[in-house]
Amino acid sequence: MKKISPGALAALIASAVLAAPAAAGSPANVTVRVEGATQTLLPRSAVTTDTAPVLVEGANACPGTSAGGALYKAVAGDLGGSWGAFGFLLKTIKGETHDDPFPADPAQYWSFWVNYRFQDQGICATELQEGDDVLLFVDCFSQTNACASQVPLRIGGVPGTLAPGRAVTVKLEEFTTKFDPSTNTTVTTPEPAEDATVAAAGQTVTTAADGTAQLTLTSPGPVSIAATKPGRVRTAALTCVTDGADGSCGTQLPPTAVLGTEVPDDETAPVASFARLRNGKVYSRRRAPRRLAGSVTPDPSGLLSLRLSILREVRGGCWAFDGATERFKPHRCGGHRSFRIGDRAEWSYLLPERLGRGRYVIRAVAIDEAGNESTTRVVIRVR
Repeated sequence: MKKISPGALAALIASAVLAAPAAAGSPANVTVRVEGATQTLLPRSAVTTDTAPVLVEGANACPGTSAGGALYKAVAGDLGGSWGAFGFLLKTIKGETHDDPFPADPAQYWSFWVNYRFQDQGICATELQEGDDVLLFVDCFSQTNACASQVPLRIGGVPGTLAPGRAVTVKLEEFTTKFDPSTNTTVTTPEPAEDATVAAAGQTVTTAADGTAQLTLTSPGPVSIAATKPGRVRTAALTCVTDGADGSCGTQLPPTAVLGTEVPDDETAPVASFARLRNGKVYSRRRAPRRLAGSVTPDPSGLLSLRLSILREVRGGCWAFDGATERFKPHRCGGHRSFRIGDRAEWSYLLPERLGRGRYVIRAVAIDEAGNESTTRVVIRVR
């Protein structure tokens, strides 16, 4: 049984269920999956968001480009809830209702994750970008150990198509979450899912300590590879067994079906850019940058991480900015030390103060879910 700390419970109430309106973003190709208490209500399905607001009630509306807009579109509007002082309270998806009111104990509710990370905002306040993966599932909280909280399983290594008789090694991950009161955010950490059950086409295998298991599929056509583990939210991935000429992967699949868990054709990295910094520019100390901002190009695999590195050179010595302490520390000239600032295409980072005198090499590294990365570099001076 899992007991939730008061701080984590506060974050849960304020963010996982309640969703305040947000300014609309840009349309994006995303996926949505919904896991009910006993069955999958919506398999992982492709959705293209748009700017039309949904769940409109008077002055309240959920942006169509948000996670709420994607969910609404994915289930064809088959969801329900209510607007209140804190935003939209999601209660029902495809006829399954979980609306135990806080602070009931125990209470069930719809938990909300994006890219397998717990969200500290609600569905209408979370804007999506290209390649995002939305997951909603039934969770439970209790201060008295009356129920156990759930975390999802993630399956990987499943190709979109597979030749008959060819072995495939799938990998299962599970997650831990920890609320950080100093930043009011929840940190999500993946780890191998040992002893998970993987089933497909009549075969059942168990994952090893590294979370892997091997299957061999022979019958042509779509095959669902499902994974379960006690205390974890089920998952599945769809592949299609074909020799490439049997037509098995054509009209048998719905248009929204998402095959596989990988994007093997994506070999292009996203590219970060700076909104205000210009290479070679010289600033006065008074007008030196403090806020660094920019954007990242859309990526079909989804943006995994954006990292910054700031190297300062002055009077023959070099210092690198440390993201954890937000201070410059002595460093090797010509090197760099990067730190993660998020996974959003529109990004910004506020330094504790304006940059001091010196020469600066500032790098933005964009990494997508397929492992491709690129670096954008600018050099400026502050006099």
